[in-house]
Amino acid sequence: MNWTLEVVIVPVSDVDRAKGFYADQLGFAVDHDTVIGDDARIVQLTPPGSGCSIVIGKGVVPEMPPGSLKGLQLVVPDLKRAHAELVERGVEVSEIQVVGVNPEPVPDPLDNVGFVFFADPDGNTWGVQQISSRA
Repeated sequence: MNWTLEVVIVPVSDVDRAKGFYADQLGFAVDHDTVIGDDARIVQLTPPGSGCSIVIGKGVVPEMPPGSLKGLQLVVPDLKRAHAELVERGVEVSEIQVVGVNPEPVPDPLDNVGFVFFADPDGNTWGVQQISSRA
């Protein structure tokens, strides 16, 4: 049986601001934006090519302090290109960092160990790792 992670709740203080960041600056697709009432709204967004979405909202998502989610991770096949896209979109992103050492030679020295880091407007933190191919 497969067990797939499909949704991660990301705690935010301002749903519209967060939706703008994830959709406009990161390029996530807006799957739905549902207003259930004056105090209830849920927005689901999916990174390009991902099988897992994030959900932001109010009133119908678990209560967590905005900015308390740390260490979410995205994976890309080309970290230099991803870094350039984030910079173009106005995201404050770290320089490319090499974290660790590959145990065996790989075609691209950034594979598995290349990362960049950024935070959303509330301080939830993300890492982006390069993995160009998997065994």
